[in-house]
Amino acid sequence: MKEQLVVKKLSDYVNKSLIIVDDDNPFRERLAKAMEKKGFQVLQAENVEKGIESVKLNKPAFAVVDLRLGDGNGLEVVKEIQLSNPDSRIVMLTGYGNIPTAVAAIKEGAIDYLAKPADADDVEKALLANSSTKAAPPENPMSADRVKWEHIHRVFELCDRNVSETARRLKMHRRTLQRILSKRSPK
Repeated sequence: MKEQLVVKKLSDYVNKSLIIVDDDNPFRERLAKAMEKKGFQVLQAENVEKGIESVKLNKPAFAVVDLRLGDGNGLEVVKEIQLSNPDSRIVMLTGYGNIPTAVAAIKEGAIDYLAKPADADDVEKALLANSSTKAAPPENPMSADRVKWEHIHRVFELCDRNVSETARRLKMHRRTLQRILSKRSPK
């Protein structure tokens, strides 16, 4: 028998504040705009220090925290969120998903763990899902080709759009990378 997924509505919550802590600026901005359209009151932070500072000031009800940040580990922000608001609902995001970090995130108080790139609908479902059941799998998950394309473009942006450096880090031939970069994104 299949478990019934119960998703609360954002209107069921008095406090609609959401903090997004991620050092990937374009991703954070896109996610923030999408979550604002869904009714959340969004705060943003780009590193552990600013994330902790914002959490102390605002005590958000919801949080989306990247695991690896430029100045440390997102789990530090999760600990601070749990101290300031134990009822908060936290989702960890990472491009480097593995079992030990997922376990650590859940132990610190995260309710779910999503691999990047996650879209706003997946994040919203995870934040509002009933805590006694798992969030539903995504309706339209990205294809493997799309995930690969997103990863290559993310590394390309992190290398300041330097093709040679990106190719070296991805361990691929520069011309192969140039061909991939010149194509449109797969569906």
